[in-house]
Amino acid sequence: MRCGRGALYGMALAALAGPALGAPDEDVLGRAQGYPIGRPSNWYYDEHVRVGSFSHLDDILPHDTLDRPAASLPLPNAAQMPRIEYRFEGQTLTIDDFLARERITGLLLIRDGEVLVERYQYDRKPSDRFVSHSMAKSIVSLAIGIALAEERIGSLDDTVAKYVPRLKGCPYGETTIRNILRMSSGVPFSEVYDGKDDLSRFNKTRYRKDSVVALCQFDTREVEQGTRFHYASSEPVSLVLLLREVTGQPLSDYLASRLWQPMGAEADATWAKAPDGTVSGSGNFNATLRDYGRLGMLLANDGMAGGKQIVPKDYLLDATEWHRQPHAFAPRQATPYFGYGYLFWLFPGEKRRFALLGVYGQAIFVDPELKLVLVMTAAAKTANVGQLPLGRERDALWRGVVRVYGSW
Repeated sequence: MRCGRGALYGMALAALAGPALGAPDEDVLGRAQGYPIGRPSNWYYDEHVRVGSFSHLDDILPHDTLDRPAASLPLPNAAQMPRIEYRFEGQTLTIDDFLARERITGLLLIRDGEVLVERYQYDRKPSDRFVSHSMAKSIVSLAIGIALAEERIGSLDDTVAKYVPRLKGCPYGETTIRNILRMSSGVPFSEVYDGKDDLSRFNKTRYRKDSVVALCQFDTREVEQGTRFHYASSEPVSLVLLLREVTGQPLSDYLASRLWQPMGAEADATWAKAPDGTVSGSGNFNATLRDYGRLGMLLANDGMAGGKQIVPKDYLLDATEWHRQPHAFAPRQATPYFGYGYLFWLFPGEKRRFALLGVYGQAIFVDPELKLVLVMTAAAKTANVGQLPLGRERDALWRGVVRVYGSW
């Protein structure tokens, strides 16, 4: 596995990438021990190893590698950093304030292909690969869009079991691809990140047996498919199985040649995998901050990179435009704030803005009209940052960024 190219940036990044002073909770997160890396048994829940583990997961878990291309897409630094302010809890704050208040390991702001801000905290560096958590789900969605365009999938209204016969008769298998993409199978599934929920049961079965057995143990529906959004990390795993069947290769290999290399990544990415050889799908993708930024730029440019259409534009519009979703999936309907597309979170407001989100604070925010991309990697105190000030404060920061260049 090759190393990243962070050492090549050197002094060119000094002004933009210098760490903020006084990152919060450094002692709790293991500063005195050099931010240690955890083990398979504790990397996810143990706060003391969170920073180290979230930036070195491929040192902990078996994984596939998505090789970088021979040449990367340039990502130059802007000549001048904009002044960005945002309002939160009655205060006017800056990006430096945000970093001093929140457990952000990396923050990257790009506009129209230029890096406006790049910061790292907790001794993290540009060559580190940061874990995606559930941002990986959106990458699975991109693979579905590419496979659809290649006619490996006939229709999003086909059932998953049409392509994965072992799922025939299981509720997930008898759900359409479109309804899986919207997380609307109707199958009850608890996901509260306490080690005792259905997510934990699903993962234990998947790793002890295989992915099909893990999916088929959820054998009932509580509502008709397609009628209700219900977040469940099990659902994208059915799409990982589907993609393996229709492409005849591991998902990492498929996306390396169709996404990672064409978009001009500068470093290898990795994706943790289960014993049955399938990648996690619901999380555990790992990439450098700048390559997450390149992914965001690809999305901001409606699937284009380097003058080529990498992801079909029409699919991306269907995936990320809330006006194209049924009412049940619109913002403030699917959730009290976000809407939900094809494994993407959709911001409220008339303009098209969307996000890739992962537990513990991982996020990529995209504004295609303004060509804005905001990437954050984090080591938040709890998995669900909606229960923390971070969830509201990062939204306030994003709105402050948008106001510099446009309006909400």
